[in-house]
Amino acid sequence: MGLTYRGAGVDIDAGNELVRRIGPLARATRRAGVISDIGGFGGLFRMADAGYRDPVLVSGTDGVGTKLDVAVAMGVHDTIGVDLVAMCVNDVLTSGAEPLFFLDYFATGRLDPEVGEAVVRGIAEGCRQAGCALLGGETAELPGMYADGVYDLAGFVVGAVERDAILGPDRVAAGDVLLGLPSSGLHSNGYSLARKALLEVAGLGLDDRPAPLTTTLGEALLAPTRIYVRPVLAALRGAPGAIHAMAHITGGGLVENLPRVLPEGLRPHLRHGAWDEPPIYALLRQCDIAEDELRRTFNLGLGLVMAVDSSQVDAVSALLRDAGETPTVVGEVAP
Repeated sequence: MGLTYRGAGVDIDAGNELVRRIGPLARATRRAGVISDIGGFGGLFRMADAGYRDPVLVSGTDGVGTKLDVAVAMGVHDTIGVDLVAMCVNDVLTSGAEPLFFLDYFATGRLDPEVGEAVVRGIAEGCRQAGCALLGGETAELPGMYADGVYDLAGFVVGAVERDAILGPDRVAAGDVLLGLPSSGLHSNGYSLARKALLEVAGLGLDDRPAPLTTTLGEALLAPTRIYVRPVLAALRGAPGAIHAMAHITGGGLVENLPRVLPEGLRPHLRHGAWDEPPIYALLRQCDIAEDELRRTFNLGLGLVMAVDSSQVDAVSALLRDAGETPTVVGEVAP
């Protein structure tokens, strides 16, 4: 028998089995605008069906970094997909955009259909939370590039916002109130530092339960990134014009992400201590990490911060609470 693709390390049958498994997961995320099914060469979306009159498309792409190492080490693969979707949809949300559809890229050395299905199940759950369709994706089996059991993920989202409703620095003014929404933990940033500090330097194990955690360290590190789409869109629609800008607090922390959405001449004045931090940060503070390094690496408990018209803070907060969020006034915009 001659050389075969399977003998070279790529199992087409395993790929077909994965496609069979994930079909129902993707179909469960269908929404208005989707006019194709998974499995074709491209996904089709009709903007008119989504109800927009003058839409501007907003796109974003991201991954989940070395949080993947924690998922692989723990053998927990059904939440990392939520992280992938969250990192993308929260980004486009900051323009005021509604995420419409999502595509994923899954690469591994040897395809395990059960692991692949678990990963895509998490992606579908993230899309469900965000109200967007899982329109397609790519599964790549790359023998020799990844060790057995290791995989990588990337995601891509397209959203839309009416042209006259785009958020940004041009809307922000001195006196705007900074309203913060809580994070669930590290979300998907700073894991190289966190793993170095907690696992290598402090010598903790993923199954340990160090104070003040109420879970294992691994469970705390794998807490899925929160998706803010539904409550924030409810606030945008319920109080038009009240929210001027938003920052998704990712790598760079509050220090670097908030200034990105403010105009020249204005800066954020934060009231540190005004919001609660997840317990993982108290644990990190026991390690030898300078406070400045913590602030420019992690979200420190705030996953999304918005600049809100000072006269509309109560109205926006009420809309967010009605949608299940817990907003906190964390500062203001000032010269």
